[in-house]
Amino acid sequence: MEIFKRFTIEAAHRLPHVPAGHKCGRLHGHSFQIEVHVQGPLDATSGWVIDFAEIKSAFAAVEDQIDHRYLNEVEGLDNPTSENLARWLWQQLQPALPSLSKIIVCETCTSGCIYCGPDA
Repeated sequence: MEIFKRFTIEAAHRLPHVPAGHKCGRLHGHSFQIEVHVQGPLDATSGWVIDFAEIKSAFAAVEDQIDHRYLNEVEGLDNPTSENLARWLWQQLQPALPSLSKIIVCETCTSGCIYCGPDA
């Protein structure tokens, strides 16, 4: 079974490796929607895969690093595409959430990225 918790952050970035004149090369911001998915067996006693509070706590540990920040200044995010942000989030969250199965990052209501870990 797989569960998820959705978070929203506000952040600015620019993409330094796009072609000259590309709009994403200019400083701009997004209301990023981030989903943290955890997969595992349903515990017979609790009826949960994991307590949603555990996901919230793990995310809180990284939220301050990226919420209302300039993502290019965050260590490891010098090229903060949605793909790189999803991979960075996985690296930050996986130690606290060993059953992490997926990170979804949506930078707009119609565009996003799904990352299922380095082995996927």
